[in-house]
Amino acid sequence: MNTALQQLIQRVSDKQLDMIYIDDPNLIGYLTGFESNPHERVLALFVLKDSVFLFTPFLEASEARAQSSIEEIISYKDEENPWKIISKQLNRYNQSFETIGLVENQLTVDRYKQLLAMTNPEQTIDISSMIQEIQLIKSDDELSKMKTAGKMADRALEIGMSALKVGISEQEVVAEIEYELRKLGISEMSFQTMVLFGDHAGSPHGNPGSRKLKANELVLFDLGVVADGYTSDVTRTVAFGDISEELKQVYNIVLKAQQTAQAAVRPGITTGELDQIARSIIEEAGYGEYFTHRLGHGLGKTVHEFPSLSKGSSMVVQEGMCFSLEPGIYIENQVGVRIEDCVYVTADGCKSFTHTPKTLITV
Repeated sequence: MNTALQQLIQRVSDKQLDMIYIDDPNLIGYLTGFESNPHERVLALFVLKDSVFLFTPFLEASEARAQSSIEEIISYKDEENPWKIISKQLNRYNQSFETIGLVENQLTVDRYKQLLAMTNPEQTIDISSMIQEIQLIKSDDELSKMKTAGKMADRALEIGMSALKVGISEQEVVAEIEYELRKLGISEMSFQTMVLFGDHAGSPHGNPGSRKLKANELVLFDLGVVADGYTSDVTRTVAFGDISEELKQVYNIVLKAQQTAQAAVRPGITTGELDQIARSIIEEAGYGEYFTHRLGHGLGKTVHEFPSLSKGSSMVVQEGMCFSLEPGIYIENQVGVRIEDCVYVTADGCKSFTHTPKTLITV
């Protein structure tokens, strides 16, 4: 049984919960070691006062037994009603379920109703913050996997930059990156790979399309890979040919904001202070209105985790936390520049998972 699950079991006792129900596949993978995509089928982890069981589709039961740390695995076939089997299993424990912990931001209304109908609790408690606390500090094993994911993200940037040529489309560059990564054994990206040319990058979360690359413009790459169940996330903006002095100026402002914030990371500083460090540099340069999002976010099993590095946030940074630092300037229909590294906090600073140079690269 892994440490995270042990911590969760301890919290059942500490919070006087009768049961915790979790059906988010990523979270189940984190807690049990069993990685799965059950689609619409019910996959759920039940943590009771004195026992734990994993409920899986029959199709995945053998993999669950091989991968997970859970001894008791209950499965069901497609023609069976999963909730009837769950109800029968819970009745075996001969206990009441007066207080149930739920990850509310991951739970559908339908499953919530099914669960309440069979347990009839007096109250339900949202345990999302409890889960966030457990996930917040990464273990050495988790950091090792994230370093691998970061290394492959650097490789993806190399592939993408090598693919740039006049007339190629954003979609074609994305396809080249993901095809070459497949050959290297990477089967999943952390999120939809983003490659945006020139003025198209003026939208912070633009969608790669048929826009073709022209000489002497910027190219924004935002991508990440999944390695052994853990994610990476990196952004680089590069010059394709000779760009104007104005574009170089915008780039250097973002670069200064990113590097200054990263240099300030240490245990004891708050996430809001880090956001303000980067934001103040962009504001003082006259581009404050064009930095339109938070400085960063946590990452681990998923690419967007707790905490949020946003204006006014008071979370105190601790050793072992992992998060992104990604300031940007976006002027609609003109230019978009973002520079991002994800870091893990050390005793006296931080280290980055990605190492592609941040000084302006010209292709």
